[in-house]
Amino acid sequence: MSLIAERHTDLDRPRFFIDGAWAEPRSSRVYHAVEAATGEGLGIAALGGEDDIDAAVRAARTALDHGPWGRTSAAERAAAMRRFADALERRADHTSTLVTRENGMPIQFSQQVNGGLPGVLLRIYAEVVEKLPLEEVRPSPKGSTILRREPVGVVGAITPWNFPQALAMFKVAPALAAGCTVVLKPSPETALDAYVLAEAGLEAGLPAGVLNIVAGDRDSGAALVSHPLVDKIAFTGSTAAGRIIGAECGRLLRRHTLELGGNSAAIFLDDGDIDTLLAGLGGASFLNNSQTCTTQSRILVARSRYDEVIDAVAGYVSAMDIGNPLDPAVTLGPMATSAQLDRVLGYIDIAKKSDARLVTGGGRPTGLDRGWFVEPTVFADVDNNDLLAREEVFGPVIALLPFDTDEEAVRIANDSDYGLAGSVWSADEDRALEIAGRVRTGTIGLNYYELDLGAPFGGMKSSGVGRELGPEGIDAYLEYKAVYASKKYLSA
Repeated sequence: MSLIAERHTDLDRPRFFIDGAWAEPRSSRVYHAVEAATGEGLGIAALGGEDDIDAAVRAARTALDHGPWGRTSAAERAAAMRRFADALERRADHTSTLVTRENGMPIQFSQQVNGGLPGVLLRIYAEVVEKLPLEEVRPSPKGSTILRREPVGVVGAITPWNFPQALAMFKVAPALAAGCTVVLKPSPETALDAYVLAEAGLEAGLPAGVLNIVAGDRDSGAALVSHPLVDKIAFTGSTAAGRIIGAECGRLLRRHTLELGGNSAAIFLDDGDIDTLLAGLGGASFLNNSQTCTTQSRILVARSRYDEVIDAVAGYVSAMDIGNPLDPAVTLGPMATSAQLDRVLGYIDIAKKSDARLVTGGGRPTGLDRGWFVEPTVFADVDNNDLLAREEVFGPVIALLPFDTDEEAVRIANDSDYGLAGSVWSADEDRALEIAGRVRTGTIGLNYYELDLGAPFGGMKSSGVGRELGPEGIDAYLEYKAVYASKKYLSA
């Protein structure tokens, strides 16, 4: 059946955005998007093949090498990015609602990260590049060296479904600021909202080929990663996929940034405050229905406070408002897809067969038979070797583990393949800071966990390679060139 014959809603996206225009797909493959809260059809998106990716990459290459973008100044790029931000912000309400329908993100949070954050990031990196010295002159033994920061080139950006707008802009904003051109391959599950970026880019007057968008699956991603005209890959997704991408980029000697999975630990010390923990638990462990790479799904608790924390966390979970994520009162929406629901339920079933103790939850919530809902679930007495403590569940399933000493807490926290996030909860912030310094992770919070857009974000170990966000986030999109010259430039 042809794509056009299958169109059935005004949300359908039958075309790609390539070289500043809407392009007919060269492939007949499509993705049927389903609303996470109802299981009903939402729209149809074309899925790109190798030829579609090739067309997008070539458009980006031409825009970089021969188009106006490759010759813009930092000030000109910053102005274009601010226009882009304005255009996205005018679409914020629609975008937020669409993403919530696609992946189940509670609407109030979606308004922040899908409606507001992309524009914020564009403005941040517009300011970063305006203040960054893109050229400086240093004395050298035979004259001077002109040090230039130049764009790395064509960027292939591959993004997941959990924070589609925000994670796209984690990559697009610094890339544009640096002077790169971009081919964005969004996940099929959130392909519908991705093209809002194209509409806003057109309105902002981005030159043709600067931003290209082709939704696709793993095959499309592989074609982008391996394309000979791509200079850098920026990927957010699973560790398993990241290993494959990293291996290919290594073979090609291609620059890459990989933001991958996690199974992070929250450490609650013997002097921790329960009310502080409960106030911060939403951000640390249940953000976006726990479909977040920074989810602290392991809560390590001082044994003297263990029973108290179990009761408190169970009470917190039982009070969560589960339902349609478009309802502002809802705090826990559905899983993004039926496959993700099956994955989470599978981990719960495995944990039930272990020596861990089910405290609350453990199945589908009563009265929510449509959509991909799962009860927030808490297991106590989990062993750190259990699958629940070793792998990334990517759903609202919490493992509670006791410890006897601070040293044991650090050892358990570090006994993981991952190192992306974490937190330490204590009435003594100096003590918490000392422990945080010994946990091998890219980010960690003291008595709360919330991303700081002004600081670099990324992981250690199997949680990734490189950093995004903060002024440092532009570094991955710049190359250094040293020009050996005469002394006359020293006084220029």
